[in-house]
Amino acid sequence: MLWRAPAIALLALILGFVGLSLQALPAHAATCVPDATTGCVQGIVKTSAGDPASGVGLTLTGKGASEDTTTDENGRWSFPITQEGTYEVALDTATLPEGQFPRATDTRSVEVALFESASALFPLTDDPDAAATPTAPGSGETAGSGSGEATPGDDEATTTTKPSATNAFSWPRFWQQAASGLRMGLLLALGAVGLSLVFGTTGLSNFAHAEMLSMGGILAFLAMQLTGNIWLSGALVVVVMAAFGWVQDAVLWKPLRKRRLSLTQMMIVSIGFSIVLQNIFQFFFGANILRIDSSTPKTVTLAGITLTVQSYVAMGIALVAIIAVALVMKYTRFGRATRAVADNRPLAEASGIDVDRVIRSVWTVGVALAGLSGVLLGLVLNGIAWNTGWHYLLLLFAAVILGGIGTTFGAIVGALIIGLVIEMANIWLPGDLKHAAALLILIVVLLVRPQGLFGRKERIG
Repeated sequence: MLWRAPAIALLALILGFVGLSLQALPAHAATCVPDATTGCVQGIVKTSAGDPASGVGLTLTGKGASEDTTTDENGRWSFPITQEGTYEVALDTATLPEGQFPRATDTRSVEVALFESASALFPLTDDPDAAATPTAPGSGETAGSGSGEATPGDDEATTTTKPSATNAFSWPRFWQQAASGLRMGLLLALGAVGLSLVFGTTGLSNFAHAEMLSMGGILAFLAMQLTGNIWLSGALVVVVMAAFGWVQDAVLWKPLRKRRLSLTQMMIVSIGFSIVLQNIFQFFFGANILRIDSSTPKTVTLAGITLTVQSYVAMGIALVAIIAVALVMKYTRFGRATRAVADNRPLAEASGIDVDRVIRSVWTVGVALAGLSGVLLGLVLNGIAWNTGWHYLLLLFAAVILGGIGTTFGAIVGALIIGLVIEMANIWLPGDLKHAAALLILIVVLLVRPQGLFGRKERIG
């Protein structure tokens, strides 16, 4: 059959990447457990919005020891020690997420004994004016010990050093959050476009689409081990993901359509496919944060807005890709055919359009865009994990539904709105409610306009 040769080639590529992964994987982050010969210095680093800060570097010194570690996907870190005494933990501020600063201190001293745990807390803020001044080595504040968890006294002692600006409004913070929201919206748009196109042409709500983001980021990590060039790695990932989308439709979705499975059955298959992919990612990579670019991110301030160089580049690439998709959908024959199939499939088929070919192309383009989104997310977030895509699944669906299901332009606008609402909600709301704010906007809009911003009214019944 026509799809066998590309399928075999793609399988060889994937097996090659898997073989490389077995050699390139970093060691699993060890969890420190105190015993008669071991003590633990540990803690957790969270952003000002309350989200885990992964990939943040810390250094432990004292008793002739000097060790380095990074926070895991939950923001946790730990150091095992074999001699009781006083140790100093220093936070590497260069590895903090963009727009985040240590609120009280970047260095802490801890007293720890064997068979015990000591915690060192590093609260973060997004207000540069409330940031702590760098601490000279040896003058760090004393952290709590015993349980290894944050105690009210420890946190209070830290936060009273400088006033918290978590819910304080200021114009510099407003524009900083707006820039972060625009960045998030652009990256969500890349994934939402593919999800919307697939639904528009097939009617399928593909729950496995978010795993294409994770796969794109993971393949970028592996490609960097092979090439060492981020641009070449990104291009390879887009090509491989496009091929995976082509084969995915040829091997899985087209046969199911030919068997006339209902959309509900196919949606359940997509959920199962998503779970399978997640388990494969977790089996090979565990809970590791895979850093595509291992270099320390550099920040650039433009018009008072501070973002990493990777963020600016990612936003530029995403914007170019989105404009290209919009132009293709508006002015090319493929775009007109895709819109015709989405509007009325039987009529499009009767007018001579090869519907199966259009759907195959949509799967190819949609998965390639999702893979590109995963690469850019991995650069912006300073790492990718096996479940990164799953965290963004609800936001992708929210963007598609808000803009109007099945419309490319609606998915783009919906993603931008969702991204802006998520980030700007941090100005007034606790970080735990930022996703709830975006979904509340979605509900309000759908109450007023059930078809979404760019959807068409349809009569049911």
